[in-house]
Amino acid sequence: MSRKVVRSSKFRHVFGQAVKADQCYDDIRVSQMTWDSNFCSVNPKFVAMIVDASGGGAFLVLPLSKTGRIDMTYPTVCGHTGPILDIEFCPHNDNIIASGSEDCSVMIWEIPDSGLTTPLTDPVVKLEGHSKRVGILSWHPTAHNVLLSAGCDNMVILWNVARGEAVVRIDSVHTDLIYSASWNRDGSRILTSCKDKFMRVMDPRKGSVLYEKEKPHEGSRPVRAVFTSDGKILSTGFSRMSERQVALWDPKNFSQPLTLQELDTSSGVLLPFYDPDTSIVYLCGKGDSSIRYFEVTDEAPYVHYLSMYSSKESQKGMGYMPKRGLEVNKCEIARFYKLHERKCEPIVMTVPRKVNFPLFCPYVKNALDQLKIFLTTSQTLQKKLLFFQINLYFIF
Repeated sequence: MSRKVVRSSKFRHVFGQAVKADQCYDDIRVSQMTWDSNFCSVNPKFVAMIVDASGGGAFLVLPLSKTGRIDMTYPTVCGHTGPILDIEFCPHNDNIIASGSEDCSVMIWEIPDSGLTTPLTDPVVKLEGHSKRVGILSWHPTAHNVLLSAGCDNMVILWNVARGEAVVRIDSVHTDLIYSASWNRDGSRILTSCKDKFMRVMDPRKGSVLYEKEKPHEGSRPVRAVFTSDGKILSTGFSRMSERQVALWDPKNFSQPLTLQELDTSSGVLLPFYDPDTSIVYLCGKGDSSIRYFEVTDEAPYVHYLSMYSSKESQKGMGYMPKRGLEVNKCEIARFYKLHERKCEPIVMTVPRKVNFPLFCPYVKNALDQLKIFLTTSQTLQKKLLFFQINLYFIF
């Protein structure tokens, strides 16, 4: 008699847990705009959220430590004349954040280390080049001061932020509204999905299309797509019967997906967050109250369901903390900042691990004990680095 074998995975028991109430950010007027962006951006210093504002657009930037109730008079970044649609922190400078708005402009802001004490109305740089609202922003992952913006004018622009000028304009490729635009890991390719039902891989230097796929998902609802670490593409969309789907593609062979899985019949657009270090993709639906996560591997069916975090309240947006902001000594592999109607709630993803030095690695413990005896002041940093490496080794 055959017996079902459970697939072996280091991340099979990953679980999500919301932080305590006193560690949330309360009394925040989260934006009521219906645009399908994250509405939240976060880094190891700050968390930023798009909020409702009269007379234009605004977003709130809070130091991570400023939890609890946020006063109604707390200063905001409010230089746009129209509602803000997207914000994103620069990965190379934690004090720099970009914002795109219905006023057709992109603005670059510098946030003081201690946070805002007065409203910020003057940007460091204002980028003008779109003729319609700007709804997508994405910083280059490896090159400093390079920003991608996509607007409702069907145009993708690559900006040199230091000079405040456009270096590449891709204005003849997309024939309709752009749903998503993202970089691969080294920034050598751009991936876009569009309302014209095409998913395209482009060369950012030439602005030319390298690969394209028509109708990656049969439905008419928005499609989102991101690169995985091995150059493949993970997309989310809808079937003809409005069932939500997730698919994995090889861009060199776009004829058939490597896998196509149907999830449910909810109407919210699925926002994919891919972690290249663990090969886990987290799917967060706008209006959902859950986060599904899958492991992407080289073995069929390639996208393996792991588990789901569920809560009672639906999410209006989601921020994703970069790896350098996580507490790896507590086995934390991801952290989300979930936007509710009136608050922001951090959600921690953890891998259950327990390291017992005397049982599993007595030789490591003895080596560390000997280090304590012969350690000099100048060697303190090396000891901390060695302990950090040992900790990471046993976690992963």
